[in-house]
Amino acid sequence: MDHLIGLLLGTEQDWPRAYETLIARLGPIRGPDGTSHTLRTTRVTIEPFNLRDTPAHDLVIDRLAYWYYHPREWLKKVALMDDVYLLNSPFTFQSMEKHAAYCAMMRLGLHVPETVLVPYKNPVDHTKWAYTAERYNRPFDLDAVADGLGYPLFMKPFDGGAWVGVSRITDSAQLHAAYDASGARLMHLQQSVEGYDVFTRSLSVGPETMVMKFRPELPMHERYAVEHGFLDATAGDEVVTISRLVNAFFRWEFNSCECLVRDGVVHPIDYANACPDVALTSLHYYFPWAMTALLRWTAFCVVTGRRPSLDMDTARYFAIADAAHLSYPEKLAEYRRLADDYFTVDAYREFCDTALAHVPALVAEWVASPGFDALLVDTVRATYPPAEHDRFVAHFRGLIDLWRRENPA
Repeated sequence: MDHLIGLLLGTEQDWPRAYETLIARLGPIRGPDGTSHTLRTTRVTIEPFNLRDTPAHDLVIDRLAYWYYHPREWLKKVALMDDVYLLNSPFTFQSMEKHAAYCAMMRLGLHVPETVLVPYKNPVDHTKWAYTAERYNRPFDLDAVADGLGYPLFMKPFDGGAWVGVSRITDSAQLHAAYDASGARLMHLQQSVEGYDVFTRSLSVGPETMVMKFRPELPMHERYAVEHGFLDATAGDEVVTISRLVNAFFRWEFNSCECLVRDGVVHPIDYANACPDVALTSLHYYFPWAMTALLRWTAFCVVTGRRPSLDMDTARYFAIADAAHLSYPEKLAEYRRLADDYFTVDAYREFCDTALAHVPALVAEWVASPGFDALLVDTVRATYPPAEHDRFVAHFRGLIDLWRRENPA
């Protein structure tokens, strides 16, 4: 049985080349029923489509439709009409964004910092604006809102990404300057978690999660620290649970989650990322893990005939949130159970141990090959100015060599 995996891409070249190479090397896979399956990839093009057309794809990895509406509507069509499996759901990313993601996780009792949505600074471009504003928009005291949250705080777009438009605010002057600059963007004000012990960013692909120590103040190539054991077992498990909970709840299966850990309390601050960072020059040491996880989860989905679940089943999660007799750790355990059930974790692990047992060695062998080194060099040349090529090639080669030593084939 042949399966086609589509890649809906923007400007990225590094991880798509890596993924395509690994799929081509994967070979036939034996499914749970004994049938043989082969996987191949194609890059999705953008063109007119008839709503009754039958797509050839079994699964699509989407890295574009969060801002490009035409392919977004194609994704909706192939999910609704043809059961094509999607990473990620265009339905929830379009409707939920950052704001609703905060609301849902607050509803589930997670330690999301206090957050206020403030009206637009500048009028929206709509003919009814003046009448509506005059009749219904109430004047408000921006300083009073900020004082209620307490300084320092962050102002950030309610639907933003990649830290665009995010400002750290320490006083009234900065508050008003940032609000004036926000223009027609709708903004949150959010408490800052000061004095945190660890900033984590977790990259999740299906049921697999890599929790990394993140240093946002450093250049991108240094933000992910190659460090192990920076969280104790309890906090580490909670960060993984939150990441998996978010992804199962919203049907986001290729996503990243940022959490701040302070005094043992985990505060999720950003976890709606339609296009999580998987660049080779960002992840470096962790890049082989990301490609392994993406290869295994997509293979599992198509070979086992996993179908998209468009119903979010929110009532099951909210019932746990409303259970007064459950403590916070007990609620986390129940959320983890629901998330693991959604991702069929046991079946996935068995599949990896049997049908995909050769994948870790396959990835390790490829990472040691001239082909991978050529990808690394091409990516550096496309990312950095010529004067820095030699420096960064050596830098990333060193980090990849460290991964190879710690993950022998």
